[in-house]
Amino acid sequence: MKPLFLRLHRWISLAFALPLLVVIATGLILSFEPILQSGAIQPGSITVESLTAALAKADPDGKATGIVIRPWENSFGIGFGASAKSFDLATGAPVAPGGLSGLFGASRGIHERLLFDLGWLVTASTVAMLVIVALGVLMGLPRLRNTVSGWHKGTAWFLLPLVVLSPLTGLALALGVTFTTPLPRPAGPPVSLVQAIAKVAEGHDLSGLNSIRSRAGTPMARLWEGGELKAYSVAATGLTPIPRNWPRLLHEGNGAGLWTGLVDVVTSMALLGLLGTGVTIWTRRATRRPTRVRAAA
Repeated sequence: MKPLFLRLHRWISLAFALPLLVVIATGLILSFEPILQSGAIQPGSITVESLTAALAKADPDGKATGIVIRPWENSFGIGFGASAKSFDLATGAPVAPGGLSGLFGASRGIHERLLFDLGWLVTASTVAMLVIVALGVLMGLPRLRNTVSGWHKGTAWFLLPLVVLSPLTGLALALGVTFTTPLPRPAGPPVSLVQAIAKVAEGHDLSGLNSIRSRAGTPMARLWEGGELKAYSVAATGLTPIPRNWPRLLHEGNGAGLWTGLVDVVTSMALLGLLGTGVTIWTRRATRRPTRVRAAA
């Protein structure tokens, strides 16, 4: 069975090599986002007065339903996706999007949908990655040698939990698996963005605020607390903690700031290394084959 597993392992990898390269490379870029976010927080640097004043200048009509804070650029964004606009965190004046925020935003879009809204191909590539890993495990423990093949096998086996966890949690996110139950809709009318900011500020330092987004008409706030990005449902009566979405927490590296971000960096680099060494092994094998055929003739 091992020759069959090896053949399947090799050809599935080659068939999905290009989308996997794009997904893994953008994942590596996104691995640095939680490191940057958590490291740029300065406790007490944002108050409810300063943030609402900046928001009032940026959105005088009060139509905004969401906000994203970028402490490393001293800016915040209103809106999401292509319609997002950036403003100075201190004054609320319009500013050009920073290079890093633009890089992270573009990388996230490509990571989730590639270049042509091909989310299905990302999901298929993620499934393929899990199949590739499973086939590698079924081929058994390798003999470790100081060769390209030896490094390929050694990296896969020594970092096997991370190599499995990354695509597995990514697939869970794509399929909407959270291992949590939805919170009941808060009683009473929904609160506005300004009211949501005030409610968050009642019990939390706004310098740790990552974003507020509307989910089914209810604001959801995400805050950095103790190195973890926690989520809360915001209502007129206060904040309700949302149970941890473990697939998202593990996949995005938001569980412990710097450390889980570094784990994601190592995982992405390992996956890139496995893809690169795998293609190298196949290329060497393919280029040697004609030589063998000519020698036999």
